[in-house]
Amino acid sequence: MQTATTDTPLRRGRLFIVALMALFTAGAAVSMRAATAVHMRSEYLDPIDAVNAGAMLGAVLGAAFAGFAITLLLVSAVLAKIGFRNALLAAAVLLIAGFAVVGGAGSLGISPYTALWVGMLIQGLGWGMVETVINPLTSAIYAQDRVSRLSILHAWYPAGVVGGALMGLAVDGAGMAWRLELVVLAVLCVAFAALAWAEKFPPVSASTDAPVTPGEMIKATIQSPTIFLWVGLMMFTAAAEFAPGQWVDVALSQIVGMRGIWLLVYVSALMFVMRHFAGPLVRVLGNVGLLIFSAIFTTIGLFALSFVDGPMGAILASTAWGFGVCFFWPTMLATVAERYPRSGTMVFGLMGAAGAACTWVVLPFLGAVSDSAKLEAAGGDPAVVAAAQGEQLQQILAAAATASFRTIAIIPLVLIFVFTAIAVADRMRKKS
Repeated sequence: MQTATTDTPLRRGRLFIVALMALFTAGAAVSMRAATAVHMRSEYLDPIDAVNAGAMLGAVLGAAFAGFAITLLLVSAVLAKIGFRNALLAAAVLLIAGFAVVGGAGSLGISPYTALWVGMLIQGLGWGMVETVINPLTSAIYAQDRVSRLSILHAWYPAGVVGGALMGLAVDGAGMAWRLELVVLAVLCVAFAALAWAEKFPPVSASTDAPVTPGEMIKATIQSPTIFLWVGLMMFTAAAEFAPGQWVDVALSQIVGMRGIWLLVYVSALMFVMRHFAGPLVRVLGNVGLLIFSAIFTTIGLFALSFVDGPMGAILASTAWGFGVCFFWPTMLATVAERYPRSGTMVFGLMGAAGAACTWVVLPFLGAVSDSAKLEAAGGDPAVVAAAQGEQLQQILAAAATASFRTIAIIPLVLIFVFTAIAVADRMRKKS
């Protein structure tokens, strides 16, 4: 295979396909983690500490978001020196290494919990590297149509989630080892790395309307304190999207009459379709108006998930949640890119890192809330939690799910008021 040279023409369509494939793979890895969470808990974590297994599982799942945050924060400002292609190749290597560690968690000579945590962290570093590249790359090759193209790009994250979840369900249904999913994901990594190797990429500086050096990016960011308001808001929007997505299979599978991962498949398919319509919605509502719309539906959906006890209710609640969260991530990124062009790739890194870091914190907290609710429903007796079966188990798990989703629903509820205040401030600024 020949590496692209400086004389090779820039092929926007192929570059976009590389970005789509990389994000699809990252999305498939996310749903793989959700689909295999029940296996990791039963095989490794329940034998260690059944009462606190939820918090431990949350910490393991959250480690991927920690890695995601670290990469975005540290690499975004120096991406120009690394280059788009090299960063994508590094992403593939990190993801494959992370899959290998998780797959061998029981045979590495260390605690399985530690091995799972480290493997998820490495996966997160690779996922963060993907996110570090694809947003400024898309911004560079489609400078005149960023919101629409970023939304189409991020439609392939839920597409990957669907693919990974269906693969997990198929593996479980066939009675095969859950580690087989990791092998398939590794093959996808090799595929997008091979395509990236063959293409010519634009300079990273082309990703913003005001090309700046890393030093100028840092200076522009520090001199724009309102950026940090958006960074804080990204923490909440990401937590409202990612944390429930990782938790839905664990929380709902035994109380709604279906595997909870099917809800993630359904919501992700919905997001894939809806993100293709972000452009028309933005033209009607504006960026902040679309964020208000998203926060309202997310709040309704998460509160509704805290009450469900059957498949139909779970599907209806998931529909509202999916309509809400599908526009959060791309709209937030496009908004800060337009408002703070001189912050360049650094603003993408700050936003993504903040969203991932908050999810890293929220997932173990969500696990602790679930554990506490289970213990309370069992009358405070850990032995009852460990031995519960039948109707008693249903009641304990229902209490845990109710507490989990009701707690996370507070986040988008607050966002409704914050985004409304921003919309009012923007309107007043335009009038003055």
